[in-house]
Amino acid sequence: MRDARPAGDRRRALGALSALAAAVVLASGCEATGSLTDNSPSEGAGSPTGAADAGRAVSPLDNPDGTEPGLAAVSSDADRAEARRLIGKVAVKGRGPRTGYDRDEFGEAWLDTADVPFSRNGCDDTRNDLLRRDGEELEFRSGSDCVVVAMTLADPYTGKEIDWVKADAAEVQIDHVMALSYNWQMGASRWSRDKREAIANDPLNLLPVDGPTNSAKGDSGPAAWVPPDKRIRCAYAVRFAQVSLKYELPVTEADKAAMLRQCGG
Repeated sequence: MRDARPAGDRRRALGALSALAAAVVLASGCEATGSLTDNSPSEGAGSPTGAADAGRAVSPLDNPDGTEPGLAAVSSDADRAEARRLIGKVAVKGRGPRTGYDRDEFGEAWLDTADVPFSRNGCDDTRNDLLRRDGEELEFRSGSDCVVVAMTLADPYTGKEIDWVKADAAEVQIDHVMALSYNWQMGASRWSRDKREAIANDPLNLLPVDGPTNSAKGDSGPAAWVPPDKRIRCAYAVRFAQVSLKYELPVTEADKAAMLRQCGG
């Protein structure tokens, strides 16, 4: 049963509980860990309140620039056929070395000056742009309509609903669908600074998601990692393909084959 308290009170209580849990972990000298790299669905992934069924989430096929919220499932036969046609256009090549990769090569994190949607919009932080795009029941820092301090997120990767507070910021992370290290190895090492800043801040390549799940993904491609919620895997493959095609960035042969499989190919 959902907590009947107001959203703000509920989030503050969750924030306090998270802080207490963190203190207990530190005191015990343990670190909470988890892995979702076996590609199995998380427990409860079929919940009817999951992100795949969230009313605001938009199919990537209907959201080619990434400015609409979420990542709705691609489920009809016609849409899955369209997804396979899109993925079929993606070029393939071998994954190059990670030599020379550094996050700074893609610019300052969450800068507002890249040539992508939402930039220069009066809010100087890409992260907050994405929280505002995908979050619900938003609460803002006093005196601001940009800085999100609390919200509810329908997480597309796990299918669960997250009541998030800024005090526990890492609970929600912004995932680069095509990870920056992956991009570097597939050709971005030869790009201009401006192009690297664009892919790092493009809403097409960015999704607010469950933090631990994002950490488990690392810089994996779809052959090694897909979202735990099986219902969203074709949509994830479509979004991966959309970023690849926009930036003319190939994927590995294994990754392309995995993307096609997720959409019935």
